[in-house]
Amino acid sequence: MDGAEISSEVSSQIKATRADWLNAARDVLVTAGVADVKVLTLSRQLKVSRSSFYWYFTNRQDLLDHLLAGWEARNTRTVVDRCAAPADTITQAVCNFFTCFVDPKLFDRGLDFAVREWARRDPSVRRLIDEADKTRLAAIIAMFERHGYGAEDADARARILYFMQLGYHALDVRESMSERLGRVESYLKGFTGVAPDPGEIAAFRAFAENATGES
Repeated sequence: MDGAEISSEVSSQIKATRADWLNAARDVLVTAGVADVKVLTLSRQLKVSRSSFYWYFTNRQDLLDHLLAGWEARNTRTVVDRCAAPADTITQAVCNFFTCFVDPKLFDRGLDFAVREWARRDPSVRRLIDEADKTRLAAIIAMFERHGYGAEDADARARILYFMQLGYHALDVRESMSERLGRVESYLKGFTGVAPDPGEIAAFRAFAENATGES
C-alpha cells in the first residue's frame, strides 16, 4: 500500500472535525482540568481514531495553544468590544458590560475559570491571564473616562466592577435571573454613582431574558 492509499484510508476514517476536537477539549478542561486534556481521552470521547487528531493539530500542546487562543478571542475580545460599544450614559455603558455575563454565547464563564485554575500550575498561562485582566481593565477604565470620570476615579470604579463580576461567578452564586435583574438598578447606582434611566433597565432586562430564556 503506497502513501496515497494510506492517506486516503485514514482520511475516510475521520469523523470528528477540528471544532469537535476543540469543543471536546474545552469540555474536559472545564470539568476535569488541563491534566485530563489528552488525545487518547478525547479520541475515546469522540469515538474516533487518535490518528485523526493529527489532521488538525501537531501535538497536544498545539491543541492547548488553540484552546487558549479561542479563550482570548472570545472572552477578552468580548469584554473589550462591549465596553467600547456606543452608549449615551455611563449606566447604559455598564449595562453593555453586563451583557457579557448574562449571555453565555458572548462570554464563556466556565472556560475563563478553567484557564485561571490552569494558570495556578503553569507560569506561561499565568502571564496570559495577567495580560487578559490588564486588557479588560483598561477597556473598563476607558469606558468610565469617556463618560467624564477622572483617571483615579475611573481606575477605582473599573476595578470594583470587574473584580466584583469575577468574584460573583467564582463564588458560583445561585440565583434566578429575576433576582439578579431586581438588583440591577442598585448595582448601577453603586458602580457609577448615577441613577439609571428606567428605559435602560427595561432594555437590559429584555436582553437578559431573551439571552437566557428566563424571566
